[in-house]
Amino acid sequence: MKQSVNRLKPFFENIHFEKEDNTMVINFGPQHPSSHGQMRLILELQGEEIVKARPDVGYLHRGMEKMGENMIYNEFLPTTDRMDYIAAASNNYGYAHAVEKLLGIEVPRRAEIIRTMLIELNRIIAHLFWLATHALDVGAMSVFLYTFREREFAMDLIEDYCGARLTHSTIRIGGVPLDLPDGWCEDLEKFLKILDVEVDKYEGLLTQNRIWRMRLENVGTISPEMAKSWACSGVTLRGSGIKWDLRREMPYGLYPELEFDVPVASTGDSYGRYLCYMQEMRECAKILRQLIPMYHESESQLMAHAPEYISASKEDIMTQNYSLMQHFVLVTQGMRPPKGEVYVATESPKGELGFMIVSDGSPYAYKMKLRAPSFWHTGIFEDLLPGHQLADVVTIIGSLNEVFGEIDR
Repeated sequence: MKQSVNRLKPFFENIHFEKEDNTMVINFGPQHPSSHGQMRLILELQGEEIVKARPDVGYLHRGMEKMGENMIYNEFLPTTDRMDYIAAASNNYGYAHAVEKLLGIEVPRRAEIIRTMLIELNRIIAHLFWLATHALDVGAMSVFLYTFREREFAMDLIEDYCGARLTHSTIRIGGVPLDLPDGWCEDLEKFLKILDVEVDKYEGLLTQNRIWRMRLENVGTISPEMAKSWACSGVTLRGSGIKWDLRREMPYGLYPELEFDVPVASTGDSYGRYLCYMQEMRECAKILRQLIPMYHESESQLMAHAPEYISASKEDIMTQNYSLMQHFVLVTQGMRPPKGEVYVATESPKGELGFMIVSDGSPYAYKMKLRAPSFWHTGIFEDLLPGHQLADVVTIIGSLNEVFGEIDR
């Protein structure tokens, strides 16, 4: 018996029933509901405090950039809907705007007005979705139900325009496919009146709510220096006190003609970002109200006139032989842009969305790179999460408003 114990003694000496420290490594996601099923955070904990964090992405691995290089230019446009699928029109616009710059064509004014209406309405939809899911993650159930109600009304307007609700491909290279249906602007005005009242109600539920403030204030604080070093954009950057909005700083489309404010918060925490999002919804409504009279005053042309790149109208295709042949070539073989390279950035609901396209003169992009804001905002977790409690992780993820469809690589 004594010999058996002596023989096993080295084995027992290597077993530690109590560690000297209380460090534990856990996986937050991809199964966790608040990680959206597509992100894994490897967290090192000291008790309940995070001491180290490493984000791991790649669970939605479609190769979006390579898909863009293996489709003709028009063929890739509906695929952009699947990036930030909460704000499909913003992706359509960013891509179409980049290709139009490559082609050197100008979009008709009415088409630009309709585009701006769609992307600002989509911005409201995206912000309502963010508020609903963020509040639900933190524990506020009622807000989720109210915001989804208004989101449905906004999606009804999108559906009235194009027949789709989520991935709607409402924008084309060179313009838009459809004019607004009769009564659409009147329905938009009714929705904006409802939205004004309801946004005040959301704030009444949350802004001074003691539990909401305890969960968000001084949580996930991003300093201006950290925001710039991680290339943050959108509300994530403006919530840290840096007033940078591409619609103002690098104007495009109709934005130089429109009056709107750029909300900024100085605190840099989750609560400051929340206040920015709430005010941005009001600014979107202000923009949409200015666009309605501009639409009524504009001419009816919806697509740019560039036969070598853009198909003629459906009426011409059905009645003119040359337009039919030209359309056939563009659909089957694709346009051939001039050789060159462009990078175009637009202000999506989540930040700077950029498309870099390198053309070699063929119907396919020689090289395409996407600058998606959620991809950059995921990297900041490495610096942002240490020092916070485990319970704060859900709050911080929600406040950064990430959609993992555009993180896909």
